[in-house]
Amino acid sequence: MVLAPYMEWAKTRPAARWDLAISNVLGCSIQDLPGAAEALALGGRNDSGYEPLLEAIARQYGVRPSQVTTAQGTSGANFLVYAALLGHGDEVLVERPGYDPLMGAARLLGANVVQFERPVDHHFALDPARVKAAITPRTRLIVITSPHNPSSAVADPDSLRQVGEYAAAAGAHVLVDEVYLDATAPSTPTSATLGDHFIVTSSLTKSYGLAGLRCGWILSSETIAERLRRARDVVDGTGSIVAERLSVVAFEHLHQLHARTRTVLDANTPLVRDFLQARPELECPPPTGGTVIFPRLRGVDDTARFAARLLTERDTAIVPGHFFQAPAHFRIGFSGPTDQLRGGLERVGAALGDRAW
Repeated sequence: MVLAPYMEWAKTRPAARWDLAISNVLGCSIQDLPGAAEALALGGRNDSGYEPLLEAIARQYGVRPSQVTTAQGTSGANFLVYAALLGHGDEVLVERPGYDPLMGAARLLGANVVQFERPVDHHFALDPARVKAAITPRTRLIVITSPHNPSSAVADPDSLRQVGEYAAAAGAHVLVDEVYLDATAPSTPTSATLGDHFIVTSSLTKSYGLAGLRCGWILSSETIAERLRRARDVVDGTGSIVAERLSVVAFEHLHQLHARTRTVLDANTPLVRDFLQARPELECPPPTGGTVIFPRLRGVDDTARFAARLLTERDTAIVPGHFFQAPAHFRIGFSGPTDQLRGGLERVGAALGDRAW
C-alpha cells in the first residue's frame, strides 16, 4: 500500500539537469556554519531532546523549553503529533490541494481523512467557513500548512484564530506546519502563541538549507508536549546527539543563515514573477512567501503528461499536480541556484510555447 505517492515519486524519479521539483532552500556546506566542526561530538544527554537545543528553539519562538519537543524533521514532528493525538476512526481535516504525507500518516494510524478546499480562485486563502463546515463530532485534528504547500499562500492570522475557535468548540486541535514560514518576507509571526489548541511544527530544513541535520520541532502546550514525548518513546526514542549539537550551532547563526536564504530568494522571486507574467496560459497568484508556486495550466485536466515530456525531452523536473489532489496544476520550486531556476523556467516556457502538452 502506497500511503504517500508524492514521497515515493520524489525518491525514485530520474535526476534532472534543470530541477525545479525541489522545495528546500539551496543546501548549506559546512563552511556556511561557523563552529560546526568544533561542535562535533558523539556523546551527550538528549533523552527528551538536547537541552541547549530546546532552549535555543524556545528563545527563537518566545515559548518555554517545556513547550518544545524535538523530532526528525518536520515530517517526524507531524507524525509524532498524529501518534499522540489520534486513534482508530478519528477524523483529521486536511486542506486540498495538500501535501500527501499529511494524509498518509493519518491513514497509517487508522484515522479518517476529510479535506476542505483552499481554491486557486481565492489565491489558496484559508477560509474558516470551509473548515467549520467539515468539522464533525469525530474531528480531532485540523491540519494547515502556512505557507501553504504547494502554493506558498500564507494563512491570515485572523483566519487561523477563527479556525482555532472552531477547533476549541469541537474539542479538537489545530496543527500548523510552518516549515516554510521563515522563508517569507516580510517575516510572519508563528501561530504557536495563538492558544493551547494550536500545535506548530517546523524544522531547519526548508527555510535554512540544513536538510541533512533533520532538526525538527513541535511547539505546543506543556500537556501536549508530555504526550508527544511519550509517543516518541515508541517511534524513535531520541534524536541524533550529533545532529542536535550541530543544530544548536545553527541557531547561534540563524540570522546569518536567514540572510543567506533571503539572498537566494530575493534573486529568484523576480524571475518567477516575470515568468508568470509572460505566460497567459498559466493561472497563478504571484509568490508572496515560501519557496514554491502552484500554477494551473489552462485547458488541461492533468499535467502529468506535460511533466513527463518536460523531463524526457528537456531534462527539466516539475511536480505534477495530481500529487497534491489538483491534477490541472504543477509545482515549481524556486529556492535553488539562480542559474538552475533561470534555465529551468526557460525550458518550461519553451515547452508551453510549443504546446508540448
